[in-house]
Amino acid sequence: MATPKRDAAAEQLTQQSKKHQVDKDVITANWGTAVAGKDASLTVGYNGPILLQDYTLIDEIAHFTRERIPERVVHAKGAGAFGYFEVTHDISQYSAAKVFSEIGKKTPIAVRFSQVAGEMGYPDTVRDVRGFALKFYTEDGIWDLVGNNFPVFFVKDSILFPDFIHTVKRNPKTHIRPDYDMFWDFISLRAESTHTMLMMFSDRGIPNSYRHQHGYGVNTFAFVNAAGEFNYVKFHWMSNQGIANLGSAEAERVAGNDPEYLIRDLFNNIENGNYPSWSFYIQIMTPEQAAKNPYDPFDDTKVWLHADYPLIPVGRLVLNKNPKSYFAEVEQIAFDVAHLIPGIEPSPDRMVQGRLFNYGDTHRYRIGVNVTQLPVNSPFKVANYSRDGRHTIQSQGGAPVYHPNSFRGPEDDRRARALAPVLPLNGDVKRIDSGGDDNFTQPGLLYRRVMNEGEKQRLADNIVSWLARANTVIQERTITNILNKVDEDLGRRVREGINNSQPHATVDL
Repeated sequence: MATPKRDAAAEQLTQQSKKHQVDKDVITANWGTAVAGKDASLTVGYNGPILLQDYTLIDEIAHFTRERIPERVVHAKGAGAFGYFEVTHDISQYSAAKVFSEIGKKTPIAVRFSQVAGEMGYPDTVRDVRGFALKFYTEDGIWDLVGNNFPVFFVKDSILFPDFIHTVKRNPKTHIRPDYDMFWDFISLRAESTHTMLMMFSDRGIPNSYRHQHGYGVNTFAFVNAAGEFNYVKFHWMSNQGIANLGSAEAERVAGNDPEYLIRDLFNNIENGNYPSWSFYIQIMTPEQAAKNPYDPFDDTKVWLHADYPLIPVGRLVLNKNPKSYFAEVEQIAFDVAHLIPGIEPSPDRMVQGRLFNYGDTHRYRIGVNVTQLPVNSPFKVANYSRDGRHTIQSQGGAPVYHPNSFRGPEDDRRARALAPVLPLNGDVKRIDSGGDDNFTQPGLLYRRVMNEGEKQRLADNIVSWLARANTVIQERTITNILNKVDEDLGRRVREGINNSQPHATVDL
C-alpha cells in the first residue's frame, strides 16, 4: 500500500524503535518492581469487582490524574530546542560577564518559543506576540534573557501587565476569546500600547516559522565591565534565515489543517540537520546619553533608534538539538528575568522591576520551590544556604545551613561584589503614571518610513478584522484617539474598511 512521505515528527516512533533494536524492556511500576499484567485489572472472576490490592492499577491511575502541572498564565503553548551561543566579537569593554569573555567561546543554551495569549491547545498560527526566551548555562550561573519577537511591549509599568493580559484572555462570563471590546477598549484608553499594537497587526503578527523571526530583549538592562563602569544595554538576535510571515487568510487555513504548524516546523528542521541560527547584537547607551535622551530610555514601548545607538555584533545562537521529552524540557523549563550573572544588571525599567519578581513567583507556583533543581533549569554549581522543600533532589549534604559560620561554608564572591555598580538615585516616593508621554512619534515613523504601500494596507485590513467587531463607541475612540494620531492616512483606511464591513451592534457605554 502506497503511503505519503512523512516528516521527521511523524516518524519519531519509527526512528526511536530503530535506535533501540534490542530485547524489549520489562514493564515496571514507578517504584521499579516488575509488572505481571499491564492490560487487565485484578478482579474477582470475569465480572467481579476490582480489588483494592491491585497496586498496578492504583499506581497507574493515581499518576495519570497528576500528569499535568498548572498551565502558564501567559505563553502557555510553546516549542523548545537546545544549542549553543558562540562569541564572535569582543565586548569586554562593556561587560565582564564570562559568557562574553573570549572570541570563539561557546555556551550551551536552551530556547523556548511561545505565543502570549492562547492556551496549550490553541493553534500556532494566530495573530499574537511570540515569546522568544533564551537560557544560557554559563560558568557564572544561569542567565535568562526572556524576550519576544517584537522590540517593544504594550505597557511600560508592571502594574498594568495583569490588566492588559486579561484583555487578551477569555471573557470571564462568556469564556470567549478574543473579546474585541476588552482588547480595543484597553488599547484606546492606554495610548502607550499603540506601538506594539501596530506591530502585532502588521505582517509580522503571524510568523511563518519560529526560525524566520527576530528576537529582542525588549527591556533595558545594564552592563558592567571589569573596571566597574556601567552602561545601559538592549539585546537583539536577528534571524539568519530571514523573515517569513503568513497572511491572515493563509494562517486561518493552516490553523485548520495543522494546528501545530510552528512546533512541527522547528522540530523537523532540527531533526533533519537544518539548524537555525541568529546573529546576536547589543545596543549601548551611556548614563550620560540616557540623561540627555529625548525619550525615556527605560520605556519598553519605545525602541532605541539605530541611527543613534547602532547595533554592535556580539555572537551567534545556533539550535541543533530537539528535546528528549517535551514535558521535562519544555513544559518544565523556567525562565526568570532575575536570573542574571555578574556583569549584567537590571535597570530602572518599570517592566524589568516587576518581571524580577513575577517570573520566579509563577514558577514556584507552577513547579515548586526547587524548580532550579530540575535538570533543564539547573546551573552547573550551587552553593548556598537554601535547603529542603518539596521535590528536593540535591540538598548540599552536611554543609552549614546558616551564615555566618565557622565551618567553611560558602562566602560572598569578591568578583560579583566588585561588579555590582553603585547607582545614585534621588526623587520623591509617589505613583507617577507615565502613560501620557509621547506615544505616537515612533509609531508614526514605523508607519510612514518603514512600511511600504502594501504593508500599510494589510495593516489597516488586519486592524479592521478585529476592530469592526468591537462596540462602535470603542471603534470611534480607537480611530480618533489612536490611529489618527499615528497617521491620518491609517485612520482613514481603517474607517473606510469598517464602513465597508458588516455592521455590528452598538451599545451605549
